[in-house]
Amino acid sequence: MEVYFAPLEGITGYVYRNAFHSFYTGIDKYFIPFLSPNQNRALSPKEIRDVLPEHNRGMYAVPQILTNRAEYFLRAAKELKEEYGYQEVNLNLGCPSRTVVSKGKGAGFLENPEELDAFLEEVFEKAEIRVSVKTRIGMDSPEEFAPLLEVFNKYPLHELIVHPRLQKDYYRNVPNWNVFADAVQKSRNPLCYNGDIFTPEDYKKLKTEFPNTDRIMLGRGLLMNPELAEIIKAERRSGTKAEENTDRKRLKAFHDRLYRDYGQAMSGDKNVLFKMKEFWSYAEKLFPGEEKILKKIKKATRLCDYEQAVRVLFGI
Repeated sequence: MEVYFAPLEGITGYVYRNAFHSFYTGIDKYFIPFLSPNQNRALSPKEIRDVLPEHNRGMYAVPQILTNRAEYFLRAAKELKEEYGYQEVNLNLGCPSRTVVSKGKGAGFLENPEELDAFLEEVFEKAEIRVSVKTRIGMDSPEEFAPLLEVFNKYPLHELIVHPRLQKDYYRNVPNWNVFADAVQKSRNPLCYNGDIFTPEDYKKLKTEFPNTDRIMLGRGLLMNPELAEIIKAERRSGTKAEENTDRKRLKAFHDRLYRDYGQAMSGDKNVLFKMKEFWSYAEKLFPGEEKILKKIKKATRLCDYEQAVRVLFGI
């Protein structure tokens, strides 16, 4: 069974990936948040920093590309392979952002199966790199997925990662397992499941429903509990429930590495505090009953106040 770390735009950049990879295991692939090639360039300077081999050492990283133009996708894929040594890229058909969708990209591309078909035909005719797809099941209706799956089945995708929500759902409602069941039955490409696996129990429910699903992608679940992939794999190996008490010493070391590296990569205390408060918006769930000190962390406006509140939280 393989576990992938989802590409969370603005969160799981190279600073986060490296810190996470230094302290936690269980991830078979890290997907790099989407790159947006255009007519002027394949990759921006910021995107190049994120894909540099030295920023992804020791991990299998997969850059994700966001575009609806085959020529842009091919140019970015070529540069990623020839300049940076990547062997696989991923097409983003899942981003539900209105800004992205209004341009016919991300989940917005799903509204035009014929254009998507033409896009994939050109990509698979010319690309010299493995191509996977991460997709939602449509824009407005679950019935949209059937013709989309027919399109995907025409091409030798390295894998098809399905987040069974509609674009209009964003991250509300629950994933549509009926549609995923159709994908399990009819997909000609290897499948990976993505969506609302926050606990080992969520994974067990998925495996009970889809016992042959051997690839999962975790996103917010790993932000809430960095040990999640380890626990899932440990339980799968042993067949028994694994210990789930949070290793706070390791979490503190992970936090400190993130804090240090964001401080080196970013300018201004405000920017560092923003990133760390984003970290705590997920990790706070590991500290039930500590609402008072967590509130101080979120309200800190100076690094010294933030550091003091974190020390109190960890009991140092």
